[in-house]
Amino acid sequence: MKKALFLDRDGVINEDTGYLHRPEDFRFKDGIFELCRAAKEQEYLLIVVTNQSGIARGYYSEEAYQKLTDWMRERFLEKGVRIDDIYHCPYYEKGIGEYAVDSPDRKPNPGMFLKAKEQHDLDLSHSIAIGDRETDAEAARRAGIECIFQLSDKAEDLSHADVRVIHDLREVIDLL
Repeated sequence: MKKALFLDRDGVINEDTGYLHRPEDFRFKDGIFELCRAAKEQEYLLIVVTNQSGIARGYYSEEAYQKLTDWMRERFLEKGVRIDDIYHCPYYEKGIGEYAVDSPDRKPNPGMFLKAKEQHDLDLSHSIAIGDRETDAEAARRAGIECIFQLSDKAEDLSHADVRVIHDLREVIDLL
């Protein structure tokens, strides 16, 4: 079985500016490419798991999301890093139309992690998850991931018993 480095998008891969959907507004977080290159060297698959309720809220379309995702993948390739897969949840129970669904994929539910496990034959107990919110940690925890990091710009240590708070993505490199 393989292992994966699961990354939330907004707040981990890029600065969270709120309902990001245009490449011109995308700003990569410091250390993301170094971390991902190091993970690849240690034979981790790189998998993005991201809630995208902006689609359900009507702020942008699936097509706009996909265009930004394709653009992001290209920037990673330019930096010598291949993202193995990306899972997104466009649903939000308070959304509009067909997207107004309480989905098992929407974090804190573990659906995206479990789909990745099945599709990539992953050992989640040897995988790592990095998010910036408690919902990211909860989803990873519920999926069976034991190594969970929460990226935070707060000075205080907000660590839970099973979640380590980091302030820079490069802190994870030595732990791979």
